[in-house]
Amino acid sequence: MKKVLVISYYWPPAGGITVLRTLKIVKYLREFGWEPIVYVPSNAHYPYLDRENEKDIPQGITILRRPIIEPFKMFKFLTGRGKDQPLNSIVQVREKKSSFLDKIGIWIRGNFFIPDARALWIKPSVKFLLSYLKENPVDAIFTDGPPHTNTYIANKLKQKTDIPWLSDYQDPWTQVDYYSMLLIGKRADRIHKSMEQECFKNADRITIASPSWKRDLEDVGARNVEVIYYGYDESDFQGLKKEPSEYFDIVHIGLLGIDRYPEDFFQVLESLNDPKIRLVIAGQVDVEVQKGLENLKNVTVDFRGTIPRKEALQLAMNADLLLLPINKAENAEGRLPGKLYEYLRTYNPILGLGSISGDSAQIIEQTSTGSTVAYDDKKSQEEFLAKLMSGTLSHSPDRQQIGSFSNKNQTKKIAQHLDGIVASEKSDKD
Repeated sequence: MKKVLVISYYWPPAGGITVLRTLKIVKYLREFGWEPIVYVPSNAHYPYLDRENEKDIPQGITILRRPIIEPFKMFKFLTGRGKDQPLNSIVQVREKKSSFLDKIGIWIRGNFFIPDARALWIKPSVKFLLSYLKENPVDAIFTDGPPHTNTYIANKLKQKTDIPWLSDYQDPWTQVDYYSMLLIGKRADRIHKSMEQECFKNADRITIASPSWKRDLEDVGARNVEVIYYGYDESDFQGLKKEPSEYFDIVHIGLLGIDRYPEDFFQVLESLNDPKIRLVIAGQVDVEVQKGLENLKNVTVDFRGTIPRKEALQLAMNADLLLLPINKAENAEGRLPGKLYEYLRTYNPILGLGSISGDSAQIIEQTSTGSTVAYDDKKSQEEFLAKLMSGTLSHSPDRQQIGSFSNKNQTKKIAQHLDGIVASEKSDKD
C-alpha cells in the first residue's frame, strides 16, 4: 500500500465543520490503496471540541504530533475575552461590536502572522518532517488549507525532497472572502501573494472545493486544478430519523455571520405571523444577527448555541425547511458551505439565499432539493414558503446525484489524483 503524509492543523478533538474535510479523507483512503501518516499539532487552540469526531480516526494509523505556538491567548487577554471563550471567524461572527483592540488584533494577525495565525509552526514542522522522512519515506504529501500554514510547510518539503504533493484548498488564499477584512497592508499583501504563487508553482496538483473557485485560482496562475467537493459521510446519518414536531421548523446549523445576515427573510417570516413557524438556530451567531432575531415578535426563535455535531445533524433531519444563506462577498459564486452536503443528505427541502447562478444554487437545482433566491427577493421567498407549507411544492430529491457527494466518493477522487502525481513523477524520472 502506498503511503501519504497528511499535514493538517485541524484534527480531533477539534469540533466544527472545518476538521471534517481532512478527517473524512483520511478515514477512507485505505479503501483506495493509500496508508495515511497524519501530522498535526499536539496543543492546538481549537475554538471548540467534539470528541465524537474521534470515532472516524482509522485504527492503527500513524499520527505525528508536534507543539505549536499560537497568538490566541495573547489576543484574548488584550481584547478582554475569557480564556474559554470561542475565537472562531472573528471577522465574520462577532460576540460584540468590534472594538479598537479587536481591530488592532486583526491587523497584527493579517500583517505579521503570514500566511495565518499558525505561521510559527512552519519552521519547526519542516525541520521535524525532513528528519522523519529520511527514515520513513512516503510516496506523496497531502495538505489541506486554510490554514495555509499547512500549505507552506508542504511547499518547503517539496522543495527539499521533491516528493509529489497534492495541495487541497477548502477556501482560497488571497481570494478568500474574508481576506479584505484582515486589514492587510501593501507589504503583507505582496508577501501573501508571493507565497501563494510559490505554492502554485511547486504543487503537483491542486484541488479546491468548488468549480468557480477552480476558475478563480487558474485566473491567478494556478495549474493542474481539480474540484473535490466537501461532501457528507453516510455513516454520520445511521440511526437518525425525523422526529415529529408541532411546529413548522426552519433550521440553520453552523456559523451565521454578519456576511450572511438574512434580514429580508426574517422580515418575511415576521409578516406571515404564523404561530406554526419556528426558527431553530444552532451554532455561532453574529451579535447584529442575533439582535435581529431577538427583535422578531411574530416568530418563535429557538437558539441552541454551539452543540455537538450529532445533535446538529438530528436538527437538520427534523427540519421542514433548511436555510442556507451564502456569504455576501465578491467570490460568493463559489461558496459551497460544508453544511450544504449534510443538508442534501437529509433529503429535506433547502432554501438557499444568494446568487441564483452560484455553485450552491446549481447543486441544489441538480439534486432537486429546493430553490435559491436572492437575499432581497421577498416575493420569491414568500411564494416558496407558501407552496412548501401548503404541500403544493414538488419535492423529489435525486438520491443518486446526492450520493455522488459522499465523502467516500470524493476520497476516491483524491486517491486517483495521488496515483496520478506519483505515476507522473515516476515517468519523469524514467
